[in-house]
Amino acid sequence: MKHPFAPVFDKHSRLLVLGSFPSPRSRENGFYYGHPQNRFWPVLAAVFGERLPATNEEKRSFVLKHGIALWDVLESCLITGAADSSIREERANDFTPLIEAGIRRIYVTGKAAHLLYNKHCLALTGIEALYLPSTSSANRAHWPLEKLIEAYSVLR
Repeated sequence: MKHPFAPVFDKHSRLLVLGSFPSPRSRENGFYYGHPQNRFWPVLAAVFGERLPATNEEKRSFVLKHGIALWDVLESCLITGAADSSIREERANDFTPLIEAGIRRIYVTGKAAHLLYNKHCLALTGIEALYLPSTSSANRAHWPLEKLIEAYSVLR
């Protein structure tokens, strides 16, 4: 499966937040962290003290306003549903355009994204990725909303 949408960034983006690969629901919705139970957008809204963006355009504007770029580690892979553990035959995205645009710090959301970034991208970018916990609803028991907000406050 090939990644279905482009990265979100502009000349003011300094932080890059990477997931592993879009979930089926995100692919269906056409934007990052598109599953309604994923807590990414509520966490960012709380971190920056703003209202929750609702539409894809509002989400795009939100991250760009705060100097954040969004993308995923993988350009393509074989994946079953949304299970990162099923990823194989992975191929990483080329981050050169984002680095050249001014990205200075990279964050990865979840263990799979962290492992995939270190395996495929670290040597190419030369930028150590900082780990952030997954905002997936499957991670609720280990990372309640308040703890996620605290962890993601490094983006502020």
